[in-house]
This record gives sequence, structure tokens and C-alpha cells, in this order.
Amino acid sequence: MSACSRLLRSAPACPLLLLAACANIQAPPGGPPDKKPPTLTSVFPDSLAVIPDFKGNVEFRFDEVISEGSTPSTGRGTGDLEKLVILSPTKRFPDVSWHRRRITVHPAEGWKPNRVYRVELLPGITDVRQNRSKVERVVTFTTGAELPHDTVSGRVFDWKAGNPAVAALVEAILQPDSLPYRTLADSAGHFTFGPLPKGEYLVYAVLDQNRNFRRDLREAFDTVRLKPESLQAAKAELYAFVHDTLPPRILQITPMDSVTASVSFATSLDPFQKLDSTAASVHKLPDSTVVPVVALILRDTTLGGGGEPTLERRRDTTAAPRPPDSAAARLPDSLFGRMRGAAGFARPTMNRPPLSDHITLKVRTPWHPGDRLVIAIKGVRTVSGRSGDVQAPLIVPEQRTRQGLPSDSAAADSMRVRRELRDSLERRRPREKNDTVQRRRP
Repeated sequence: MSACSRLLRSAPACPLLLLAACANIQAPPGGPPDKKPPTLTSVFPDSLAVIPDFKGNVEFRFDEVISEGSTPSTGRGTGDLEKLVILSPTKRFPDVSWHRRRITVHPAEGWKPNRVYRVELLPGITDVRQNRSKVERVVTFTTGAELPHDTVSGRVFDWKAGNPAVAALVEAILQPDSLPYRTLADSAGHFTFGPLPKGEYLVYAVLDQNRNFRRDLREAFDTVRLKPESLQAAKAELYAFVHDTLPPRILQITPMDSVTASVSFATSLDPFQKLDSTAASVHKLPDSTVVPVVALILRDTTLGGGGEPTLERRRDTTAAPRPPDSAAARLPDSLFGRMRGAAGFARPTMNRPPLSDHITLKVRTPWHPGDRLVIAIKGVRTVSGRSGDVQAPLIVPEQRTRQGLPSDSAAADSMRVRRELRDSLERRRPREKNDTVQRRRP
């Protein structure tokens, strides 16, 4: 029997007063909405703790109920909470569980003895009102191994785009045990993570397109090897690009004008290779007449040769300065100032020319509409280091026509064309009218 029932039986004379006393008093509805994001109150275990035979879970505790997200955790890295936790070193997706105000993390294969573990909670935790927290936290502890002291730092660029790689996946593999430690680069491509166990590392920078914290096929990446003695002083620069083992292959040749054509390739080309006009040959069909090549241009760098005149891109001193087209350049200067003061980095700029997948070819003798040519280039090298000779046809398109007229009439006066069409319609209209009358006659 409840306390309220006992009070009503003992004092039946004043039930209304007793019911009022037993009512559940709550705050009145309404008021300002809750816009405060969840706050991380504590983490277990403490960072840099040594816990031999650790069997529990890493816990992140908050001051309110947090949201599990629309996609629950299933151990495959697709859950909303799983995408906010990076556990190292492991080759499997960790078990991430939701417990109202807590998030627990446990490796799928269990905790291994004598290892240094690193658990990183990324920004993005929300409460039930979708207030998003910007807090991030890293917990580093050991299960019996020596406390770590080394740090890996550097910056990542998207070599194809020529910009810093925002939120690129950085994977430092400890040699010779092949233990992968992972983190993400910031919005300017910088990364600094540690402490890590002492040793030699093979560092990968990956453009993680599907955000699964793994290196997948056809994802752009770069790698560098760091020795133990150079970890503290070295600032690794990684230029991610799509690696391909196939030799160069021409996709299309497009004429740009009567003496210039753009040769597009299936993969990016090595921007440091030396090509000149002697590497290319152009023959006009059907009699294979030689068409002299003036220059080959790889991006904006002119690589002429054999005494032929070359193309030059002169600087326009009267033009206004062009703003840099990069994601990092659009960041506020105050952010660069904090990065420069905290990590010793300056504004991120690439020390290599951006990648390109085309070569511009210029000939001496103009081609004409309807001409058929064969273009061949020797010794083309891709950015992956594969070299080869390429050859493809070039068909110069015919001149465009108007209203279905032949190409020699396309340049005629538009009034004359409209007049001829009107006269033609006028000549046909009486015949159509007479034929209609004849069909109606009995």
C-alpha cells in the first residue's frame, strides 16, 4: 500500500488536503529552451595510467543524457557514436556502447597486455535536444607497458586539389609490430598526436572519403618513414594522391584552336618530369605527313626543346592580386596565429606544384576542320612512377551548321537564310491547299 493510500484511510475527513499533499510538484511548463550542449564531466581511466590486466571499459561521462543518434552502434563502424571514437592500436572496429549519460569503449578483440592504448573522442556529441558539443578528449594509458613519450607531427595536403587536406586520416604504424595509431588532421591539414611508444613509424596520410578511419582501395594517400631519433624534430609533409600501377593512358585529345590541343590522361602525371617538343610527334592522315611540334606544356611550366620556340606565361603586373583558392586560406588569421604559436607552424602552403592530368600540345602548321591526325608522346610518367609511350588519334570536328544547311552556308547572312526558308514555305502552301480540296471533292 502506498503512502498516500495510508494517509487517506487514516484521515478520511479531509481527503482534498491529503491529495494536494501527495501531488507530484514539478516545474511549470514553458521557459527558455535548453541550448547548452552536454558537458564532459569525467573520464575513466585517468590519462597516463598504468593498469596491468585491465578488463573494464573506457568511459566518457556527461552531465546530462546524450543522444545515441539515428544509427545505433553495431560494431561495424557505421553507428553515429562509432564515428566519434578512434581507438588505437587495433585493426578492428571497437565496441562503442551508449548508457544514457555515459559512452563506453572496448576493443573487439579485448585489451592486450603490455600495450599503449589511445582513445580519442571527437567533437560531435549531442543531447536529446540536438545541442552539439565541441569538446574532444584523448585518453592514453598502458596495460603494463612503459609510459610513452614520443610525438608524431606534420601536415597533410590534397596534392590533386593543391589544398590542405581537411580532417585527413593520419595513421602511424609502429614497426616492427605493425600496431596502428590513428588520429585526424585539423582544418588546416596539421596533425600532432602523442604520446606514442618509442620506435620507428611508417606514417600514412589518407583522404578518408567514407569516414571509416581506415585506408581503403582507391583512396588518395601518401606515406613517410620516421626514425626514432627524428620523431621530435621532423615535421612530416605528406601529399596524398591516388596511387595507380597502370601505365599512362590517353583518354581524349581535344583541339583548343587551330594549332593547340589538350591531351587528357586517365591518371595524374608526375609534375617533375622533363618533357620537350622532341618527345611528341604528329602525323596527318592518310599520307602520314609530319606536322612539326612547337612545344609540350605540362601545367603552367613550359618545357620546350630542340631549339623550338616555347610558350611563356608572363605575369600581369597591372592585374589585382588573386586571392589564394584553398580551404586553408579562407580560415581566419587568428586561427593561423594560434597554430603558429602553439605548434610552430606557419600558414600552410604546398612546397610542390599541384598535380595535373593533361598535357597541352602546340604545332607549327595549323590543322583544318575534318583533318585526321595521330599524336604520339614518348616517355610520359604518371605520379605513381609508371612510364610509357602513348598514342591516340585526333579528329578535328567539322564546322557547325545552321538549320540543317551545309557548312559553307553557315556563315551566310541570317536575313538571306530566313528569306529562303520563307519562300520555300510559300511555294509549298498552295499545293497543300489544292490537294486538300481535291481529296474532299466527291
